[in-house]
Amino acid sequence: MLIFVLQAIWLYIKELAGKDLDLVTVLKFLMYITPTLIPLILPLTILLASIMVFGNFAENYEFAAMKSTGISLQRAMSGLGIFIVGLSILTFFFSNNVIPWAEYNSYNLRKNIAKVKPAMIIAEGQFNDIGEAFNIKVEKKSGENGQYLKGVTIHQKSGKNFAGNYTTIVAERGELASAKDSNILKLILYNGYYYDDTPPKKIKERNKKPFTKAAFKKHVMNMDLSQLNNIDLDEKNIDDKYTMLNVAELNYAIDSLKIERNTIVKEFSNSLYNRTNLATLNLTVTPKKDSIYTGEILDIFKDKRIIQVLDYAINSTSSTQQIIKSKQAILKARNTNLYKHGIQMHKKFALAIACIILFFVGAPLGALIRKGGLGLPMVIAIVLFLSYHFIGLFAENSAKNGNLHPALSAWFSTLIMLPLSIFLTTRATQDRGIFEFDHITQPIKHWYNQKFNRGAQFDTLNGSTSLVTFEEKDINNYKTLSKITSISFGIALVLGLLYFVFKNNKLPQFAEAGIQVSAVAFIVFLYNYIKSSFAFDKLNALTANKKETIIQKILGAVVYPLTHFLRVDKIAFGTNYNPIKTHNSEDFYTERPITLSQNDSIDFRAVSKLSFLFFSIALILFLSYFILKNNEQPQLALAGIQISIISFIVFVFNYIKSYLEYVKLLKIIKHKQEQPLFTLLGFILYPIIHFNRRQKIDA
Repeated sequence: MLIFVLQAIWLYIKELAGKDLDLVTVLKFLMYITPTLIPLILPLTILLASIMVFGNFAENYEFAAMKSTGISLQRAMSGLGIFIVGLSILTFFFSNNVIPWAEYNSYNLRKNIAKVKPAMIIAEGQFNDIGEAFNIKVEKKSGENGQYLKGVTIHQKSGKNFAGNYTTIVAERGELASAKDSNILKLILYNGYYYDDTPPKKIKERNKKPFTKAAFKKHVMNMDLSQLNNIDLDEKNIDDKYTMLNVAELNYAIDSLKIERNTIVKEFSNSLYNRTNLATLNLTVTPKKDSIYTGEILDIFKDKRIIQVLDYAINSTSSTQQIIKSKQAILKARNTNLYKHGIQMHKKFALAIACIILFFVGAPLGALIRKGGLGLPMVIAIVLFLSYHFIGLFAENSAKNGNLHPALSAWFSTLIMLPLSIFLTTRATQDRGIFEFDHITQPIKHWYNQKFNRGAQFDTLNGSTSLVTFEEKDINNYKTLSKITSISFGIALVLGLLYFVFKNNKLPQFAEAGIQVSAVAFIVFLYNYIKSSFAFDKLNALTANKKETIIQKILGAVVYPLTHFLRVDKIAFGTNYNPIKTHNSEDFYTERPITLSQNDSIDFRAVSKLSFLFFSIALILFLSYFILKNNEQPQLALAGIQISIISFIVFVFNYIKSYLEYVKLLKIIKHKQEQPLFTLLGFILYPIIHFNRRQKIDA
């Protein structure tokens, strides 16, 4: 909740900064803005809480204890299910009454705040409204209080008779010379020009298009801000925005908008029909009986008359097209407003149902993943919520453009989550995993063992046959080359993909640098791939495995990770490459393994979970930045990238702490230390490092 409130403050900080607002007004703003965040906060909260609670139950074997006493998963979920249904009903009434009230108050308060002390919000590089009379833009501000201006452009708005910006003042520099608490904004301009093309009142004079231009060395402007600085922040004069209405009001507004739109279309169609003069055409034509004419209609006119007729037809057609285009833009805006009302009405119902569906997504998912706490459940909840939110956002944008029905757009993300909730609830009820591929993998494993005689190799390994012994230097040489090859292949692949990401997001310098480094990494990969192939052939020749063909080596360069694991799999069986302890070994019975207590690894596990959590948040928000930016959501994109940077900094801090704790554990279990290059890669590929470290510690 706090994160979303801080994000809202960040979005509206420009409207609050420099206004000298009292604490009561700021607290009012926060009070009004908080209920509007419920549609974002509530689904995420239900999803995260259900995953954490049921994941904690499964992790501590409490579900097993329940099942042993005859309590099924449905019965365990029934109490919370009733609570969620009650919460969804409460959510509907909240979104139908409280949120419109909050939108009404927050919108009017923001409008009133925007009028307070406009002289203090002259920002660089953009036009700033100073009341209803002036619009000012400055290129640069300097001075202790930003009183010195450079590159000043002022548009003075005209009165009611001629609406528009007919007066323009351009100056090289300027200075704000008024007192701090003065109601008069005194602006001194230097070295500029004054342009005025205000239309005269008389129509004849207006056709002459008069224009006035004057140059000045110094020009003083005094703007009266007394009315602007006496703003009543509690004034509420806007109450017809679609987010401020409840279901009954939205239903009434939709009917009114439909009637209004149909009336405009009908009047416009009648207007176009009258422009054709078809209704009066028969009045000017005297028909003749028994007359037959088979030629062109224009042939009955003289050439001069034909030209007049054609000019009239062309002018009439072009003017009609212009009228249709302008009316089309007006109708499009009205349709968009109508669609927004429809979306808002259905979203109130969809939010209530989404609470129930997301509960039946999170609860069985927590029971299936068997993890509680803030680690993996937080990551899964954020991924699911972002998917739910972005699907709804894209559907809403499509509906506003008229490409999707407003009712379907409001329910779209909820309907997509519905089959997922049914699937997960069914799997959890039947005590089955999320995904089961045994019916696919088992035949493949059986074929693989038969093809490569894997069963015979296991029999040989567990029998009395001696193992193939490689020289230690050959093993180390191949391992080193294969690691360098894997790293260079990964760098080349990642930077190659980032090239397209940067290029599509108009970052040519990053794209060019990335593709250059990718090319260098690929050359290093090819060189080490060839050397590692020779080293592999040397080891493989001592075994009974077949030699790799040229085609296999060429294809192996394209899918190197798969090639690497297949090669290791070939030379590991029956050799000392990765010694496997068998049941016939005396060490199996005599060696006492070193085990870690829970107290030894508790610090490492806690810090590594935090590292995994913040790395996932940083990665998800970083990817979301490009999605939001491409979908014209710059404010959300900026907020996302800022939170992503903060999360990455926290991740780096915890990653360093987890590395230090990991080094201590390696010394306890007498395991060799992690290579520095592998540690550095953890900053980019932390999930792989995380599970690799956990595997070593748990072993």
